[in-house]
Amino acid sequence: MPAPPESPLPSRKLLRMIIPAYPAFNIYSATARITTALGPVSVATAVNDISGWDAEVIDENNYRRGPKGPDGRPDHAILQRIRPADVVGLYGGLTSTIPRLFQLAAFYKGLGLPTTAGGQHFVAETLGEALEHDIDFIATGEGERVIGELLEHLDSRKDRADIRGIAYAEGGRVVRTPDAEPLADFDALPIPDFSLVRYARITLYPVGRVRGCGMNCEFCTVKGRPRYASPERLMQQFASLFETRGARSFFIVDDLFGQDRDGTLRLCQLLRDYQRAVRVRFGITVQIRLDKAGDAELLRAMREAGIHMVAIGFESPITEELLAMNKRLKPEEMIAMTRLYRRAGFRVHGMFIFGYPARPEEPFRMDATERVRRFRRFITAARLDTVQVLLPVPLPGTELTRRLREEGRIYPTDCIGWEYYDGNFPLFEPDEPLTAEEMQTSIRKIMGRFYKPVRMWSVGLHILSFPVMIFWLHNIKAGWRLWLRRWWKNVFGYAGSRILKKWTADLKKGTFPNELAEARERLRSKH
Repeated sequence: MPAPPESPLPSRKLLRMIIPAYPAFNIYSATARITTALGPVSVATAVNDISGWDAEVIDENNYRRGPKGPDGRPDHAILQRIRPADVVGLYGGLTSTIPRLFQLAAFYKGLGLPTTAGGQHFVAETLGEALEHDIDFIATGEGERVIGELLEHLDSRKDRADIRGIAYAEGGRVVRTPDAEPLADFDALPIPDFSLVRYARITLYPVGRVRGCGMNCEFCTVKGRPRYASPERLMQQFASLFETRGARSFFIVDDLFGQDRDGTLRLCQLLRDYQRAVRVRFGITVQIRLDKAGDAELLRAMREAGIHMVAIGFESPITEELLAMNKRLKPEEMIAMTRLYRRAGFRVHGMFIFGYPARPEEPFRMDATERVRRFRRFITAARLDTVQVLLPVPLPGTELTRRLREEGRIYPTDCIGWEYYDGNFPLFEPDEPLTAEEMQTSIRKIMGRFYKPVRMWSVGLHILSFPVMIFWLHNIKAGWRLWLRRWWKNVFGYAGSRILKKWTADLKKGTFPNELAEARERLRSKH
């Protein structure tokens, strides 16, 4: 009796998530080559759990071994031939990548594929522009919740009007459905699967526990009451990445580590116990508030957990600018708190905004020379290990953007486009007596002084200085920390000087000065 014919295997569809490339080399480029964005990985993982669907992530900023086009970026035509996607998702978490995102949307839409997008850039004021650039659906809520219903709609099993938290074009107008309730049970979501990121080499892994931030900074897009996954949930992410991928370096992406103090202490205890049990030492970086420096118990728990670097948003060493940002700390208080972090054994990365615009009700005048001097003096006094100095960015949807627009100060985006919205370019008329050119030159002066050109041989020479540790036999631990801190400062100094050199060279080749002149003229003609 002949065997019955085998039933054909059910066909599976593919969602390709794409993280668009930066428009040009910038200070983030080096780090982007060793990490990736957590959001797209989380969404792709959720899709991979849906029956009949597979998912993958292409990170154009961390793309090593795949087919490339003449521009060095992924060749999406070949990718589509090798493994055809049925739906494309585009990550709009960084405003400066939006022009590239539009290019990718046009390419895949030209192949007849449905296109979706989501991320911090897409707010009410940008939805219309995005939907005019070959994007079919925009997720205005959290992607893990929305994506499953969108795929149901594309499978003709759900009306798009019934999906909460999306926007789409209909009859020449933008339709935005009611917002979905924010996710509350993060523990029910699958653990992010980084094996879905294809052609990448990841050595620094992003993990997260908290969504939202209660600080409500004028210039920031992250708002809302913080929502927490359990400490055990985040510990599972660490353990999974170490056990499946050998991961040892992590960045906790939460905007403010330690917002939930009890949960944070529990997480640190879990991390300490796990590392002792498997005999490994993690290297973990977190973003944290400056005033947590006074919590000795928290700092001790963080060190025991493997947290070695804290990234702190100092924003400015200028009192008047701090007031404009609604920050009530004084520069001398910030220096004192920074020293507490250093004394506890942490390396400190300082994040600053240069030339923050004063509020009309609290104006002040300070020229570029004095501002640069204040920054340099603060950085030296705080003894920071690494620094990042950027210009204010009027990101879509922020209070800062609304204020500058009302004052008629933002340069037209058809002159200075979204690709310049990365913190390295002046995007609005600054407070007098500053000029836009001085703003851009000043951040190079500050970081150029900090990251002085370092020869690689000096890094090696520091290694040879290890025998001086003998003078610290009375306190080997303190001697080791001092030696290691200096070694890292040399390493970061070398890397930082090379990054600045390349960024400056690329800047000189660009056309931004001409675009700035046109934008300034257009702005002044309106007023």
